[in-house]
Amino acid sequence: MRNYIIKRLFLSVLILFFVAFIIYAIMRSIPTSYVEAIARERANLPGSKSYTEWIQQLNQIYGLDSGIIKGFFGWIGTVVQGDFGDSWVYNVPVVEKFRETIWYSFALGSISFIIQVSIAVPLGILAARKQYSKTDYAVTVVALVGISLPIFFFATILKLVFSINLGWFELYGTVGRFYEQLDGWGKFLDLAKHYVMPIATIVIVGIGGLMRYTRTNMLEVLNSDYIRTARAKGLTERRVINYHGFRNTLIPIVTIIGGSIPGLFAGALITETLFGITGIGKTAYDAMVGGDIPFSMFYLLFLAALTLLGTLIADILYAVVDPRVRVN
Repeated sequence: MRNYIIKRLFLSVLILFFVAFIIYAIMRSIPTSYVEAIARERANLPGSKSYTEWIQQLNQIYGLDSGIIKGFFGWIGTVVQGDFGDSWVYNVPVVEKFRETIWYSFALGSISFIIQVSIAVPLGILAARKQYSKTDYAVTVVALVGISLPIFFFATILKLVFSINLGWFELYGTVGRFYEQLDGWGKFLDLAKHYVMPIATIVIVGIGGLMRYTRTNMLEVLNSDYIRTARAKGLTERRVINYHGFRNTLIPIVTIIGGSIPGLFAGALITETLFGITGIGKTAYDAMVGGDIPFSMFYLLFLAALTLLGTLIADILYAVVDPRVRVN
C-alpha cells in the first residue's frame, strides 16, 4: 500500500505539472489583454507613469515579455515557493485571499456533503428493499425532482418563500448587520441562520443522483447469488441487508464519494454567488469576471490538485471497503 501511494503521488505531481502548463498556455493565449486594461487604467491616474512604461513593467512582473515556455518555468518556479503573485482584483496576495475565503466554502460543502450522504444512502437502500412499493415510488419522485431542479431556480424559490414572504432568513450575506455586537453563541446562531438556505439548496439539488445510484447498486446486490444463499441459511433480513448487502453496495458508492471530496474545498460557485457567501467559489467567479489572471490560475490549479487527491482517496477506500481488492 505504501509503495502504491508513493507511486500515485509521484504520478499526480507529474500530471499536475502538465495541467499547470496547459492552464498557463491557455491564459497566455487569451486574445483580450487584461494587462493592457490595467496599464491604461493606472496611466490615467494623476502623476502616474505613461501607458508604455506601465505595459513594460507589468509584462516584466508577470513574465509576459518572454515566450510561453520560458514564462511558464518562471511562473512555476515562484509557484513551487508558494508565491502565486498578487490578485489584480483584490489587491492582496493570492494565497492570503484564499486563506480568507476557503473556510466559508469548506463549512458549506462539508455540512451539505454529510447531510446528502446521510439522507441519500439510507433512502436509496430503503427504496431497493421495497422495490415497486409506495416508498420506492416516493423516493424515485424525490430523486427525479432533485435531479431536474436547476440550482438558480430552486435558490430563487427558497429566497422568495423564506426570505421575502416569511422573513425567516436574510437574502444575502454570511453574517447579519449586528454580528459584531453579538456574543459567541449569538454569532454562531447568526452564521448558522445564513447557511440554512444555501445548504438546503445544495442538498436538495444534489441528493437525487446519489439516491438513484445507491438504489440501482443495491438492487443489483440483492439479486446476487450470495444474498440468496445468506437468506437460505436463515439469517435475518436485517443482517442480510446491513452486513452482506450494504458493504458490497458501498464499493461503487466509494467512487462517487471520493469524487465529491474536491467539492468540499472547491466551493459551490453558483450557490455562493446567489446567496452572497464570500467563499472560494464566489471569489474565483468575481476574479475571473474581473480578469484576475493570477487568482484564476491559482484556482484552476487548486481544482486540479483536489481532483487528483480525490481520485487517490477513492482508490485507497476501495481496498478498505472490499478486502478482495489488493492495491500493490
